[in-house]
Order: sequence, then structure tokens, then C-alpha cells
Amino acid sequence: MASLSTTPSFTSPPHSCTAAASRCLLFFNKLYLSPKKSPRKFAAVFCSAAPRRARPDYVPNRISDPLYVRVFDTTLRDGEQSPGASMTSKEKLDIARQLAKLGVDIIEAGFPAASKDDLEAVKMIAKEVGNEIDDNGYVPVICGLSRCNKRDIDAAWEAVKYAKRPRIHTFIATSEIHMKHKLKKTKEEVVETARSMVSYARSLGCPDVEFSPEDAGRSDREFLYQILGEVIKAGATTLNIPDTVGYTMPNEFGQLIADIKANTPGIENVIISTHCQNDLGLSTANTLLGACSGARQVEVTINGIGERAGNASLEEVVMALKCRGDQVLGGLYTGINTEQIVMSSKMVEEYSGLHVQPHKAIVGANAFAHESGIHQDGMLKNKNTYEIIAPEDIGLYRSNESGIVLGKLSGRHALKSRLSELGYDIEGKELDDLFWRFKAVAEMKKTITDDELIALVSDIVFQPQVVWKLGDVQVTCGTLGLPMATVRLIDANGEEHIACANGTGPVDSAYKAVDVIVKEPITLLEYSLNAVTEGIDAIATTRVLIRGENSHTSTNTSGETFYRTFSATGAGMDIVVSSVRAYVNALNKMLGFKNQTGVFVNSENSRVSV
Repeated sequence: MASLSTTPSFTSPPHSCTAAASRCLLFFNKLYLSPKKSPRKFAAVFCSAAPRRARPDYVPNRISDPLYVRVFDTTLRDGEQSPGASMTSKEKLDIARQLAKLGVDIIEAGFPAASKDDLEAVKMIAKEVGNEIDDNGYVPVICGLSRCNKRDIDAAWEAVKYAKRPRIHTFIATSEIHMKHKLKKTKEEVVETARSMVSYARSLGCPDVEFSPEDAGRSDREFLYQILGEVIKAGATTLNIPDTVGYTMPNEFGQLIADIKANTPGIENVIISTHCQNDLGLSTANTLLGACSGARQVEVTINGIGERAGNASLEEVVMALKCRGDQVLGGLYTGINTEQIVMSSKMVEEYSGLHVQPHKAIVGANAFAHESGIHQDGMLKNKNTYEIIAPEDIGLYRSNESGIVLGKLSGRHALKSRLSELGYDIEGKELDDLFWRFKAVAEMKKTITDDELIALVSDIVFQPQVVWKLGDVQVTCGTLGLPMATVRLIDANGEEHIACANGTGPVDSAYKAVDVIVKEPITLLEYSLNAVTEGIDAIATTRVLIRGENSHTSTNTSGETFYRTFSATGAGMDIVVSSVRAYVNALNKMLGFKNQTGVFVNSENSRVSV
């Protein structure tokens, strides 16, 4: 691998690269590598609103259009490995359905060998989402991850085989540091393991097998060419090149993909993929350089969540291709329905409990906010002065197109109409529950803002299956007496349970009263409270992160043990009620997970990093 003290150059793209890749590499050479840069005149000053192009028919190891880039979403696998991001099977299924609406080509639904619950979740997604074919013939590939051993591969195949388009993704480390210290294997042993396990996966009847050389970014090039050539002969259809620890610079990663494309025997018979971690904040740039260098699959997550600093962000990669694809990225494009981006982001944010920072590109709260007077003046005159993306292109609606103002006299139809404008398709019992919560809040406020409505949606719709339901909470506190709380919870059979407790304050007292009823030993790890809007009557949202003493433990490939944690949110005009809702919701998530698995299983090596 090239030293960081030298700067690789793409001055002569390999002959096997497409013309599009060559043009793309030439642009990045001029942009990043030229010592003297002259001002450039770009072809466009804002993103094109051109209609989506047709998605090529799916063939595992071939794409008919050389400009099409497949989107491989690993939110449910790598994304869930973020601390505190554990999701129940129902939540994973909901996200998988949303990913299908978004139009991702491949959904990596999980790591089936990690536990019985993981296997069942992937199987459920394969059966339901993996067989929902739309009018255009689109149905996402459902993928399961496995290490290079028969037990893992058997579990992956057992989970994904029910999908219309199943895929097994198997991996083994190829860098010197991983082979020596983690695997304790020679290069010859690693090659034989990779070759035999890819062959074994194909022998099970799986027509689509992806192989990843873990830590490819720090692996010896000649060894990479060798092992990749062997797995191609063994039947691999996609070769994923992971920058596992986010070590490489964009020009280095682009050169790595170009070199693999030029030097690996049989490479013309497979798809090259990228998987870039964000440890140095370069995952999106590396992914784009990889695509420009010949990769035709990009592995990404919603909101960029994932192990450590996360992964390449789907919304950033997709919108970069949409915004600059025709002008400077060689015409590359995806099949993503970008109007579903905001909805996907909000769903993952709520279910994972990982809040998006305000300045996050594309989906952050400030991404389309303009406070500077100069910027506001420009926006009033022409939105393209400070916005290169129309918020509507990603499903973000800032203005009330219908003119509806929601208040205490509003009905279900008005509420449903406004929800539709905001990108929410809510019906049935969820709409009924939301309507009555909305009416209760509207009785105390003149109007309900969009942000407050979204908070209520999160509190009603994006919540785990109910094991315990909050009935009432009453607290006494202040400087004149001991804080005391009385809580009434309703169990799954409809029976009421009431408990009183005292503590250091109203929230602590209420949480202790809940603990008396639920009888689950819990440690509160994080607690945060925020006002949704301005004003003393704003709705408050609370987020909590908890861990049970008997919680699920997992071990990564380095032998480190992690404890599964559970997060949830609550919303309400009363901050104590909001806090108790969040705590009960987190308990429901933990208990729901426990019920699905039967017991909290200690699953060896259930967390991996590819």
C-alpha cells in the first residue's frame, strides 16, 4: 500500500475502466491533485430535478448499464452495531419496508449467526420484504452476513433463502495485522478458507455470493489480487472492498479500486463494491472515488450510523450522485427514490435512538435553515443562491401547501392530510391513537406546529410493541417536601398496577415507581430532554438509554464483550410525563427483545466489523 507521504495519481486510468470512470477520475485529479488550479466553470449551479432513470434488470454479477450504481444498505447490520442502536424484529421489519420504498438494491438485513433473534429477524424480512415485487419488477435483494465458516454460512442461507433474490455476504480479514494477531493464519490458509467457503455458499443453492476481504485498505495489493481471483473462480458474484478502519485517503481508495479492476483475474465477471468507514470523516468521499474508479455497488447506511464513527451516509452518497453525477461524476446514477430520504432518516433516528446532529448534511435540522441576513436576502430573491438541493427532492416540506392550520377544532381528515404532506402515511389504529393525542395537546395550545406534530408521530408510531402502557403519573416535589411519585401502568392483559416511590426529584421518583411495578433491574445510562419549539408551552421530547442487568451480551471479533442497550423517546407538554413515557418505551423495547429470544443469550462473536 502506498505510504501516506506520497500522493498516488490517477493520470492514467486502467484500460479496463469505463469511459465514465475515466472522465470521473480526470476530474478528481484536477480537483485534488493539480498543484495549480484555475477557476472552474461548472455546468450547473444547482442540482438537476431530472426524472429518475429506469433501473436495469437485476443480474447478480452483471449490470447492463455501465453507469448504474447499486445501493447496498447495511443499516440493519452494520448500522445496528452502533452503541445503543439495538432494534427489535418489528422495528427491523418496518425499516426494511421503508428501505424498499426508498428503492435500495440490496438490504443487508443482519448477521443471522449472531443469535436466534437475529436469524428470525432476517428470515422475516426475507419472507415479507424480499417477496414484495412492484409493477416494474423491482424487489430488493435480501442479504445476510457471515464469517468464512460453515456454521455462519448455513445460518445466513437459512435466513435469506426465502427471498426472491437471496444473497450471502461472507468475509475474512486479509491485512497483515489482522491475519497475524486476530486470525493467526497464514496467507495460504486465508486464501483456502475464502475459496472453500465461497464455494460452499454456492453449493447450498445461493446464486448470489458477495465476498469481502476485511481491512482491504491496509492489505498487500498482490495478496488482494490473488485472493479476489480465487473467490471469483469459486463463484463470488460481488467483491466488496472495505476500508474497515477508515484509514485511506480518497485518492488512495480510488487508486485501490482502479488497481483491483486492472489486476485481478476474472474481475470482468463480478461487481466491485465499496464499504467505507468514517473514522477520519472521509467515508462519503472515499465511496464516491471508489465509484468513479469502477465500483458499481456502494455500501451505505441511513444517517451514516454504524460501528465507531459510522459508515458512508446513504443520503450523502446518493444526493452527490444526483446533484453532480451528470456534470462531474461521469454520468453515474442510482435507482433511489430520493423523496423517501427524509422519512427513512426519521424512522432510523427514532428506532435506533441515535439523533441526527443539526448540521448533518442533507437530513440535519439545519441543512435547509438560513439565519444569516445575507443568506436570507438571497433566498428571498432566488432559492438557488444558497440551496443546491430542493428540500422537496428529499421529501422535506417546509411550507404548508394546503394552507391547513391544525388546532383543537381540526378533524382526522385535516390531520391525515397534513401528515401526508410531511411524508407520513399513517392509517388505522395508529392514526386513531395519534389523533386523540393530538386533540389532547391541541386543547392546551392554540395551534400545533409541524415540529410538534412530528414529535407526536414519533411518540405514537415509532415505538416498540406495548408490554406496559402508561396510565397516569402524579408527582409532588419542591423545596418543602420529599419528592414523591405515583404511577399507574397497564399490562398486556389490561390489568392495572399502581406504585408509589420517592427519590431525588420528580423524574427519579417516577422511574423508581415504574421499577417497583415492572420488577426488572435497570441501569439508566443516558437521559436528555429537549423542547421541540420555542415557548413555555412547547412539547418536550425525552430520550433515555437503559441497560438491564440480565441484558444480552455480544462479543466482537477481537474478543471484547458488549452489553446490549435499549433507547426510546417520549413526548408531551409535561416534562415528567414525557420522561416516564420514554422510560416505559425503553423498557418495552428491552422486554420485547427478551420475549422474542426467550432468554437473553450470550452469543459468541455476534458483533463484526467489515
